[in-house]
Amino acid sequence: MSSKILITGSVAYDLLLQSDNSFADALRGAALEHLSVAFLAPHFRRHHGGTGANIAWNLNLMGASPLLVSTVGNDGAPYMALLRERGIATDRMETLPDHATATAIVATDSGERQITFFHPGADAFGSWPDLSEDREEIAWAIVSPRAVTMMLRAVEWCSAQKIPVLFDPGQQMQAFSDDELRRTVHRASGVIVNDFEAQMLAGRLGMTEAEFAKSIPLLIITRGEKGCSLYDNGERTDIAACTPEKVLNPTGAGDAFRAGFLTGLTSGWTLLKSCQLGAALGSFVVEIEGTLLEDVDKEEVMARMEGAYGGLGIGY
Repeated sequence: MSSKILITGSVAYDLLLQSDNSFADALRGAALEHLSVAFLAPHFRRHHGGTGANIAWNLNLMGASPLLVSTVGNDGAPYMALLRERGIATDRMETLPDHATATAIVATDSGERQITFFHPGADAFGSWPDLSEDREEIAWAIVSPRAVTMMLRAVEWCSAQKIPVLFDPGQQMQAFSDDELRRTVHRASGVIVNDFEAQMLAGRLGMTEAEFAKSIPLLIITRGEKGCSLYDNGERTDIAACTPEKVLNPTGAGDAFRAGFLTGLTSGWTLLKSCQLGAALGSFVVEIEGTLLEDVDKEEVMARMEGAYGGLGIGY
């Protein structure tokens, strides 16, 4: 029986900055063509991150079997060692000694708005591994932000191998051509984006959000503190947020949502309950600085999920 979840996405070092001011207030009414603005960020942290590593890490905490495909540079050995120490296999990852590991600089303001700069580093020169020995064990896949050529290659490979795959363009959406986006979303089994990305993606394809949702079998839109929307063959279900006990930094919560959702799917849960599990797991990440939970009590995650959404019910 298929048991692994294929994840391809960045493995990166995160520099997290927190501003006590509002990005929106500072930019409101500004002449953007002459933009020159600075924000004081008194809070600074350096963490392990990257979309691929974040999703794989959370899947591993939830007892799933992640298969991580990514690329690191000459400074990536400590990160690889950390992943292996936590039980995440790195034998399908590659190291390129002539380049640095990808780095993300994420600034968050007082309203949880974020501005991110991403340097792809070694990942821009990565290659797709031979996964023929893993094929029969892969139940689902997710293609998250990394070098666009690798994202395209991953969706093409999953489509050819008839592996259900979620396309998660994220911050890399602007790097895709309109034709590449159109081709990729229709090769994928589903698309997962946040609300800003959903508007951008639908606009790039010349559709409204509802029209786009009807054109693909599965669309999930995460909406931060407003929860998320699940479109199943165009039918929309809105799911309330799972409230955390405190909010320190929202960075990485979306990746935790994806891990929870995939955990639910591969456990035979419905799309609705899988989204609720994703929301519950994501609520724990916003309570920490950084994107990687040190540990997670699965019973506590389930209890928070039940508290927010009610009993699991028969068959979930």
